[in-house]
Amino acid sequence: MIEWFTSAFGLGLLGTFFLILLIILRMPIAFAMILVGGIGVTLLNGPAIFLAQLKTLAYGQFSIYDLSVVPMFLLMGALATKIGMGRDLFQAAQAWLGWLRGGAAMSAVAACATFGAVCGSSLATATTMGKVALPELERLNYSGRLATGTIAAGGVLGILIPPSVVLVIYAIIVEANIVTMFMAALVPGIIAVLLFLVAIAVVVRIWPHTAPQTTSMSKSERKGATRAVLPVLLIFAIVIGGIYAGFYNPTPAAAIGVFLVAAYGLVRKQLNWLDGKAALFDTARTAGMIYLILLGAEMLKIFMSRAGVPQAAASWAIESGLPAFTILIVLLLALIILGCLMDSLSMILLVVPFFWPVLVEVNGGLYQGADGAAFGMSTEDLKIWFGILALIVVELGLITPPVGMNVFVISGLSKNTPMSETYKGILPFFTVEILRVALLLALPGLVLFLPKLLQG
Repeated sequence: MIEWFTSAFGLGLLGTFFLILLIILRMPIAFAMILVGGIGVTLLNGPAIFLAQLKTLAYGQFSIYDLSVVPMFLLMGALATKIGMGRDLFQAAQAWLGWLRGGAAMSAVAACATFGAVCGSSLATATTMGKVALPELERLNYSGRLATGTIAAGGVLGILIPPSVVLVIYAIIVEANIVTMFMAALVPGIIAVLLFLVAIAVVVRIWPHTAPQTTSMSKSERKGATRAVLPVLLIFAIVIGGIYAGFYNPTPAAAIGVFLVAAYGLVRKQLNWLDGKAALFDTARTAGMIYLILLGAEMLKIFMSRAGVPQAAASWAIESGLPAFTILIVLLLALIILGCLMDSLSMILLVVPFFWPVLVEVNGGLYQGADGAAFGMSTEDLKIWFGILALIVVELGLITPPVGMNVFVISGLSKNTPMSETYKGILPFFTVEILRVALLLALPGLVLFLPKLLQG
């Protein structure tokens, strides 16, 4: 027994146990991964190997060109928050949807989706729209359950609708094309918005007291609200449309987006030096956190690879005899459970390096052609399809207990609604998210057809 624990694989399992324990004890995920990875490599190969890795590992990780897109998109989102883009989007959406019963809640979902497309961060989307839409929903006498549940769930749309920081990180981990991932995320993102709108319509139909009757805006008010949001939509079209059209890669697109958002704020006199400085500091803090997590994930991956944990997981999957789709569903369920314990970015960095080799193996190892692939697709297509599925279930972690980061954010903004009521308000959206996963599992073409269409 002692020999087993001191073997490389045994050390890998012990490292996994202590990593989970440190996370439960609320140690920051980056430090937990660095600690476990560093001690693990030292025990396996000695301190000289660990110190030699430290000399080049940080530079090797942080000098990846594709990573430069992360702080740029973060800065674009920070500036968009400072200049009040979320408010303009909500008002425009309400101008067109406000006449429906539950229209203000539907407007919040539409605004969350559009703001998430500019911002790329779920927490930032939830925070911004919570400040903008929650007071309006409360003023209109929406039930606290529906109001907070809608905004908390709507915030998760920012993780998938491009540009998405988490999507960029996933693409870097599995060596996928970022542009292709952005293309693949668009249709599932639109499906999410439509399903959320249907969920609200069903809730207010079954429980009419949760949303009051509303009246539509006048024609002139609708035109004014629409005109105010046109620059925001134009910025989105230039940034994302330019990427889809192949005019530029994500990094220059993000730089263009930062310039356009800043210019828009200056023209409208909604951006001053203090706001710009605050946006830069917010971006630096968030980017620093992301980069430190990336470093920790790489150190942990090195340790686990040397211990043989990913290889053992892939071998188990092959030898289990389970159908490939069953293994995929098990991995997705594991992501949902882990999402209850940690934030989305940490989960992608921690889990995907171990889950992805398993899927490659059950799909037929090194893919040579259509025949024999368990999922009926190439490794490249599987990479895209699994990425979208993984991000969707990661979204669920943002609105599920006990962590539920979006729920904590919205509960902090709504003093009159208990967190338990917010979780109840999320249930319809959680249900349609599971429906979306089932739909994409049954019809992978919903993910893959747009990249194939645009890339020929």
